[in-house]
Amino acid sequence: MRELKILVVDDDPDILELIDATLKEQFEVITASDGKEAMEKLRTDSPNLLVLDYMLPDIQGPQICKAIRKDTLLMNVPILMLTGKGEIEDKVFGLESGADDYMLKPFSPQELIARVRMLIRRSGANLDANPLTRLPGNVSINKELSEQIEKNNKFSVLYIDIDNFKALNDHYGFEQGDTVIKTTARILIDAIHLKGSVNDFIGHIGGDDFVIITSLELAEGIAKKIVIDFDKVSPKFFEEEERAKGYIESKGRDGQIHKFSFPTISIGIVSNLNRTFTHTAQISSLGAEMKGLAKKFPESKYIFDKRT
Repeated sequence: MRELKILVVDDDPDILELIDATLKEQFEVITASDGKEAMEKLRTDSPNLLVLDYMLPDIQGPQICKAIRKDTLLMNVPILMLTGKGEIEDKVFGLESGADDYMLKPFSPQELIARVRMLIRRSGANLDANPLTRLPGNVSINKELSEQIEKNNKFSVLYIDIDNFKALNDHYGFEQGDTVIKTTARILIDAIHLKGSVNDFIGHIGGDDFVIITSLELAEGIAKKIVIDFDKVSPKFFEEEERAKGYIESKGRDGQIHKFSFPTISIGIVSNLNRTFTHTAQISSLGAEMKGLAKKFPESKYIFDKRT
């Protein structure tokens, strides 16, 4: 099991050193000294919790909180705000900006550990978000699908899978695999922002499997955008030498060594345009079937289920 990762943001090196010494025996600690560096590490390192100073040299802590709460991939990260100020207005402003808890400097190491543990317990108990992408997991996905069925809404569901992912993950290791997963999640979110609507839902089933719930008329535009954007970045998942060759060599599911080209993406799309769903299992079964058909093609592909 991987260590929980905590990002600590403070422009005071002594504070950074103190917090690192306090937390490093129980957590993996990464640090940043300003807001810009913090936002970069939030996106690249996927921390489980953020310890954030109120006053920073470039972007103030509350501004960072607001930016995080607007970002789908980051919005569920628990935030512990630190400040040297004691005024109640600052506490209220920090919490209203999206911080989950507040601590005044100077603080005791024991109190810091207790508050960090409390926030991690609370976030773990209340969220089924995927720890890597921060996207909603299976509980939320099933709940969203059930609500669509109960409300008799017309909707489309995109079941999304990365082809050749296992070969890439085995060849380069889980860190590169995690990069591919997070990049894919970002592509899906961008596709929703550009081609979808504010009511659309994105979930992470697990591994390299994702789901999008959208309206009937927006489904194809979203799928097309995902395919185009994924194919643009896919070669970058290979290291330079193998990118030039266009393939990696890795064990297939049959245990034999095979050549695998750049990852592609397969999307199976189902809807209730011509049929009625009464249970979420019907949707996921059809989605898996259509995704399986898409995976039979060597290139990225989306396929609709148009049967009645």
